[in-house]
This record gives sequence, C-alpha cells and structure tokens, in this order.
Amino acid sequence: MLTATSAALATTAMLAAATVAAIHGGEPVEHPDGSSTAPGAEHYTSPLLQEPGLRPGVIFGLLLLTLPVLALAGQCIRLGAPARDRRLAAIRLAGATPGQAILIAVAETVAASGLGSATGFGLYLGLRRVLHDPGPGGSLALPTDAFPAPVPLAAAVVAVPVLAGLIGLMLIRGVAVTPLGVVRRHREHGPRPWPGLAIGAGVLVFNVPVWLSDRMEMPGFLFGLLMLLGAVLVMAGVVVGTGWISYTAGRLLHRFGRGPVTLLAGRRMMADPWNGSRTLGALLGATVIGGAAMGYHALFVTQDRAEKQLNALTGNSQGLPDPLDGFYVGTARLVLIAVGVGVAVSAAGMLVALAESVVARRRTNAALTAAGTSSGTLAGTLLWQTMAPLVPALALAVVSGLVLVRSLYHEVAVGGGITESCTDPAADFATCARTVVTDPIVTLPVPVPWQQLTVLGGGTVLLMLVVAAIGMLVLRSSTDLEEIRAA
Repeated sequence: MLTATSAALATTAMLAAATVAAIHGGEPVEHPDGSSTAPGAEHYTSPLLQEPGLRPGVIFGLLLLTLPVLALAGQCIRLGAPARDRRLAAIRLAGATPGQAILIAVAETVAASGLGSATGFGLYLGLRRVLHDPGPGGSLALPTDAFPAPVPLAAAVVAVPVLAGLIGLMLIRGVAVTPLGVVRRHREHGPRPWPGLAIGAGVLVFNVPVWLSDRMEMPGFLFGLLMLLGAVLVMAGVVVGTGWISYTAGRLLHRFGRGPVTLLAGRRMMADPWNGSRTLGALLGATVIGGAAMGYHALFVTQDRAEKQLNALTGNSQGLPDPLDGFYVGTARLVLIAVGVGVAVSAAGMLVALAESVVARRRTNAALTAAGTSSGTLAGTLLWQTMAPLVPALALAVVSGLVLVRSLYHEVAVGGGITESCTDPAADFATCARTVVTDPIVTLPVPVPWQQLTVLGGGTVLLMLVVAAIGMLVLRSSTDLEEIRAA
C-alpha cells in the first residue's frame, strides 16, 4: 500500500509537469511596458505560466518534486525486503531457477507500483475536472485545458513501475545468487572525501554560463543545461559524500565514545557508511534546493530595495511595490513552499527507511536483547545512527545550495543609466545641443539569510527527531526473542 501511494504521488507530479510542457501555440505577445507573454499563455492568469522564462522553471520544479517521492517509493519497496527474501529463498530451495525468482519479485513490485500509477492517473484526471474554473473571458488560473502528448503521458505513467521493478531487481540479487541470501562483504578502508570535488566542480559549472553570457551570445537551452548540470553535480556530491561523513562520525564515536550506545552506533556506522547516502539522499537534495531558493529570495529582496533607493535618489515619486510583494520574490517563496513539501515527503521516506533498517536487523537486535542489552541502549544507538551523520550532512547541503547562488550574486548594483535630452525642447533631437544626465548607482550587499537557514536546518533536525522517536516504536517489536528462533 505504501509503494502504491508513493507511486500515485510521483505519477501525479510528473503528469502536472507534462501538462505545463504541453502549453503551446502562437507567438510571444509583446506588451507596451516592454514585458511579454509566453506563447499559448494569453488566457492564463498565473504569472508563472505567462512569463516566457519561468515556464521551464515550473516544469523543472515539478520534476524535482518527484525526486523525494520516488525516493519514498524506493524505501517502501525496501521495507518488505526481509519477508520477500524469506519467501523467495523458500521458492529457490523448492527448485525455482534464479530467473523465476527474479520474475516473481519484479512482478510483485511492478504490480503494486502499477496500481499506484493508475490511481495517480485517475487522480490527475479528477483534479483537472475539479480545478477547471474558467473566469471572465475564459481565463484560467491553471492549465486545465491543456493535455500532455501521448509520449510524455505514457512516459509519466510507466516511469514509476519501471523504476520500481529495477529497484526490486537490485534488492533480490543476493537471493538470486544463493537461496540462503548470504553475501560476504569485506571493506578494506572507508569511503574517501572525493565527492567534495564534485561539489566544487558543480559550483564552477554553475558559474560558467553566466561568465560566458557576458562575453558571447549563448543559446538559452545551453545556459539552462549548464546550470542544471552544476546543480546536479552539487547534489550528487552532497549525497555521495554522506558516506564519508557517516564513516568519519562512526570512527569518532568509536574512538571517543565511553558507553555501549556510542560504541555500538559507531561500529554500525563504520560497517555500513553508505546507509546515510541511501536514506538521506532525497532529504539532502531537497535542502540543497532550499538553500539555493533562500539565496535567490535574498537576492530579489535586495534588488527591490536597491531599486526603491534609486527611485528616491532620482525623484521618482511613483516608487515600487513593497519588496515582499514583488513577483520574483513571490516566485522564490513558492519554491520555498515546494521545498517544504519535499522535506516533508523526504521525512516520510526516512521513517520508512528507519523502519526497514530496524526490521533488517531484527535478529541482531533480538540476540543483543537475549544477551542482556537493554532496550534503552538499542534506542540510543538508533538515535545516534540517525542524527550523527544527519546534522553535518544537512549543514553541508544547505551551505552548498546557498553557495551556488552567492558565488554568482553577492551584491546588487542598479542605476548608472544615461539620459539624453535637448537643451532647447523645440529643437530637432538629431541636431540639437544635448544634456546628458547619468543616474546614480546604488550598490547593496546581498545578506546571508541566517533566519531562513536556521528555520530550514533546525526544522529539519526537529522533524528527524520525531521520525527517530517513531522508529523506536518499531524497534520495540523487533527485539522479540522469537526472531532468533531457527526456521
């Protein structure tokens, strides 16, 4: 049921992105004030759809929103791995070939996610009908009159079951090799901090299109592609680097810990340092985006403030609207709301991952309980395993996202324009004596949004503490001594 629910959410988000991409027709409409409306968006009231440069950002944002949901689907599939392994092992011992066992496991996963995708498609169709509310002149707030083309539509519906099948295939590779599901792993050394180079390379690539556009003509798609590549490199570096952070934190706990809680947590983190990368990936990706969105929010607020100061210096009595009501500031706030949704979904994925890890260690936990280990010790170990890699990795993710933006925009400069006018108003402008007036330049530094960063980081840590507390309830049931009974 969890797999189907997450598949339905992911399918709905991808179909929404495909719907925005399906808006087309006509030519950009130029307005007297110099602004323009994107092709096919004349009857939409949302500026996110009307602005030519923002529509790709809306599509990109919706696709990014599917990443934590897909991660949640992967964790839901992993949740049933122990029971599935036992069932497939019994089938293998009964004479089934590895191919037959793989087919059974993949079919189970694809069936659940396929049902979820079908439900998501039905939810999408229902929302189209409910939200279709034409205003005066046929204006619409959402693109409920557009429908995705057959290929994007089929890709959105089929993508989740295919990905779920691949995840299920990777999960049973141990059982496919041997019906006992025993795979020997030997680690000679821990992860290395090389992913930090990916973060640095990502920041550099993110700066390249802006640097090139100041010196040469650059296609819009290439500009966006390079910036997207830079952001993806940073996110990948943060997620993969969590393995090194987890291993290092485990070594420190094992080196300086003085109680069974820290010693056991340190050994477990050293034995499986990549557990943090698997379980925290979606959460860290969302916080990287959140750090970048906060950087842009601070930039737009500073730019509006600088323009108001410039108007005051030049005697413009009309002024500008309040900075918090500015269009781009509002857009950045919408992105922050989407990041909040992504963090909440990632927290749900973390809860599922935490429950899966507890279930996977049920025999170990039961054996420790039988040997006299208290339930409080096991609960403390679980808390250290969750929070020790989370806090530094979360700080790295937020700072990396903020650095992406601040590496380009750390100050704002407006003004400096030149206005020419004739000394004699009745003379011909082409031949008259001219008066040249240069506007002043207002330069303001872009502040670091400490308050917003604290809310994002602190709120995420508190949310993870709640998740860890709920995971301890699962831990209580996994210490039953029946778990160490031989089948």
